[in-house]
Amino acid sequence: MLPLEGLLVVSLEQAVAAPACTLRLADAGARVIKVEREGGETARHYDRAVHGLSAYFVWLNRGKESAVLDIKEAGDRALLERMIAKADVFVQNLVPGATQRLGLGSADLVARFPRLIAVDIVGYRQDSPARDMRAYDMLIQAESGVCSVTGTPDTPVKVGISIADVMTGMNAHAAILEALIERGITGRGRAIEIAMFDAMADMMSVPLLHHDHAGKATPRSGLAHASIYPYGSVACSDGQIVIVVQNAGEWRRLCTEVLCRPDLVDDPRFSDNPKRVENRTALGPIIDGAFGAMTRAEAIARLEAASLAWSNVSTVSDLSTHGALRRMTVDTPAGAFKCVASPVRREVKGGAVPALGEHTERIRREFAEENP
Repeated sequence: MLPLEGLLVVSLEQAVAAPACTLRLADAGARVIKVEREGGETARHYDRAVHGLSAYFVWLNRGKESAVLDIKEAGDRALLERMIAKADVFVQNLVPGATQRLGLGSADLVARFPRLIAVDIVGYRQDSPARDMRAYDMLIQAESGVCSVTGTPDTPVKVGISIADVMTGMNAHAAILEALIERGITGRGRAIEIAMFDAMADMMSVPLLHHDHAGKATPRSGLAHASIYPYGSVACSDGQIVIVVQNAGEWRRLCTEVLCRPDLVDDPRFSDNPKRVENRTALGPIIDGAFGAMTRAEAIARLEAASLAWSNVSTVSDLSTHGALRRMTVDTPAGAFKCVASPVRREVKGGAVPALGEHTERIRREFAEENP
């Protein structure tokens, strides 16, 4: 038995953040009813990469049910409210104020249905001056300062995946699980607000603390670490690897067993991490010269012998054939595909990616007004 079997989740969801949250709930056994507008939610139309379907949509919507409703129409809104009345969890990430105008904001719903856990996923906290700003992944990355610490010294860039959306969804998932535990103790649900900006601000804590308490800006460092050195890519004679040194023992082993430069161990310029960071322009050429004289195989052999960490600089093609990659097969209306297996659970509920409105009529019958 999966831990969330018997749990009913109703979601007015679109794009990435809310679907990422409810995917984890569905994988753990919850029944997730995804309410979509006519024509389907935004992510259905991002691309046609997987058998003509959107990669975003098939990634995030396995094991859910799809019902097409017009929630601005009185009958469909009443149907949605009957669904919510029987639900354990309600999740929504419409534009700010949309659900409140319909009386479907989390606080309103929990007041009506005290055992409900109702989650509003927003761009910015609704008690903040930025509450009405539109919020998409890249906008939040830029607004929160993520782009200012990502990229090369000359060019700020966004993270190459939807990190703001995904982290927001994971925060919402964690908050729901906490609220379910709390409800098991108190019998009461909870209204929850999860903001994308908050997710990225939390992830920016180290650069922010450096700014606030040390007066230091975090530089954009490309494929290197801004505050640990050496920690980044090195070029061998036939390609790149990533190396890392985080403590005195690792520094000693790097110098003596890999670089063959024992004189560097106690060099006052490099004797601890803050000094190595401060003097990376002097240390960098020494490290680059040593690794540049080695092949990748030679460098990896030395690092392994010294019990030092390293990694490849993989491409997406490399990921596709990586020995550590776990996959699962998921059905879609256009055919099956293999996706990344859940990083949370070995055993998941699974289930197909739903066609648009596939379950609408059954759900209308199940939650009809005359049904108890």
